[in-house]
Amino acid sequence: MTTTQGFDRGWSLYQRHLAEPVSGTFELLGRQWDLADGVFAPNLTPVTQTFTEWLPFPVGGSFLEVGCGAGVTAVSAALAGCARVAALDISAAAVANTEQNAARHGVADRVQVLHSDLFDALPAGSTFDLIFWNSNFAEPPDGFTNDTDLQHAFFDPGYAAHDRYLAEGPDRLAPDGRLLLGFSDIGSRQRLEDAAAARGLRLDLLESRDGRPAAPVVFQLLEISRRDA
Repeated sequence: MTTTQGFDRGWSLYQRHLAEPVSGTFELLGRQWDLADGVFAPNLTPVTQTFTEWLPFPVGGSFLEVGCGAGVTAVSAALAGCARVAALDISAAAVANTEQNAARHGVADRVQVLHSDLFDALPAGSTFDLIFWNSNFAEPPDGFTNDTDLQHAFFDPGYAAHDRYLAEGPDRLAPDGRLLLGFSDIGSRQRLEDAAAARGLRLDLLESRDGRPAAPVVFQLLEISRRDA
């Protein structure tokens, strides 16, 4: 798929967020969730449910979610038995929303939520058994900038955030830890592959599912690992 097609599909979903009243409560994965204004809406696309169902949460271990949004995946990790969960988001509204849902489901004591651009707010030396990011895989055209927090949930200009995730993610893994990326066929897979190869990393496809009719994309769960591992 071309960059233009991927951006157009991402832009369409972004516009749907602006057009539809999505704040309030919604049901997903058999639970009720709160959704704040300006936060990515998991009820408008099956992407959050799909990835959350696929993730191999390390029961008794630690889980880090980058880009937590409303907190569905991070809270689900705690409910699944993860002993320590960290959730990061560049949006202050998303941070508050995740804290709200952690409290709603009784796991606030196990879910630490930080306002962070990727890994920036994590303490030095903090590592995890599983790291996951449902990324902003729609690649915008040259010259595009994210002007709102919500746009950060959809678009990655120059794939700079993806490159940082590849560069910094492996160093945040505990021994035998796993680094996963939620992606799709509207993302720039070749650009991602090139960036991974430049850092001595490989991408393995773990899961794939056509999201139609709810979403005209193929969701992909990728694992990132060192080529010499």
